[in-house]
Amino acid sequence: MLKNTVKTALAVVAFSSASLIGVAASAGQGDTLKAVQERGYLNCTGTSDSFAGFFEVDGSGKMIGMDIDYCGALATAIFGSSDKLKLVPVTWAQRWPALKSGEIDIVIKGSGWTMSRDTENALQFSRPYFLGGAQAAVRKDLGVNSAMDLDGASVCVASGTTMERQAAAWFDSNNVKVELTAYESIDETFNSFLSGRCDAIVEYNTQVAAKLATSDNPDDYMILPEQIALESLAMVMRQGDDQWVDLANWLLSAFLIAEQYGITSKNVDKFKANPTDSIVARLLGVDPGMGDRFGLSNDWAYNVIKAYGNAAELYDRNLGKDSRYKMPRGVNALYSNGGVQYPLGLD
Repeated sequence: MLKNTVKTALAVVAFSSASLIGVAASAGQGDTLKAVQERGYLNCTGTSDSFAGFFEVDGSGKMIGMDIDYCGALATAIFGSSDKLKLVPVTWAQRWPALKSGEIDIVIKGSGWTMSRDTENALQFSRPYFLGGAQAAVRKDLGVNSAMDLDGASVCVASGTTMERQAAAWFDSNNVKVELTAYESIDETFNSFLSGRCDAIVEYNTQVAAKLATSDNPDDYMILPEQIALESLAMVMRQGDDQWVDLANWLLSAFLIAEQYGITSKNVDKFKANPTDSIVARLLGVDPGMGDRFGLSNDWAYNVIKAYGNAAELYDRNLGKDSRYKMPRGVNALYSNGGVQYPLGLD
């Protein structure tokens, strides 16, 4: 379980315009890591909305989920503790302006890697940490078994997301005439669908499965079989800061290397005391190299694994067997377990 996710780690901070200008100027020169270190805390994406299993607010008012864990893990890599994490609430539409202005240092908020974002919006992406895609769901009493049967239907989508554009493109290309109704947040989108304001909904498949499974009458709904779009989720940063992107990629890879070697939050101390090979020794900071290249402590990955576990633990806690959603890991498993995820070479 998490060790450093106390309420101070999930604090939301307000920023003066003067401080934002200073951070943006420094980060714009490709020095985000340096700017974060000098400031003394990491500004990462928080929300009042929910993206089940990735970010949501629990019964006590704390933000939890895979994306929130990644924010905390990045703060832990830099500072040794997630106490130095500040979660800044931004909507889907506010993500890119907040990143560009310097209000936040990185977007870890269910964000798909697309060409327009990569080329026109001056954004850079980490390696994908999750692979999923858009699917439609309907009430069973609508009497349809395929998204091709939705001609004339009203369809709920979330405004300002790739799901909205992908749904429009798919229905157009398949000559299915629907009325797309866009809502400000995913919560509002699902509430509208569940209350009967739309005949169908198109959203990321994990969200469709999670929201319907935890609805009041889950047996009243069905997910249609068509894969409307395939989309990988990645961390998003400003262009021109390769070191910051490198750190994000190696953070993700550290989780996967730990899983590959069977290193968990519970046994990481044993591995550090007696590394099984040179890769484990470097990963956990026994041998130098893991932190020197970033100007960080060589045991930053050890601190992250100790607090958050390996990639499997992180998944199981938020989406898998230890969560309320119980979703199989499927294609997002490590390559050795039948998935597509793999660690980078640590040399």
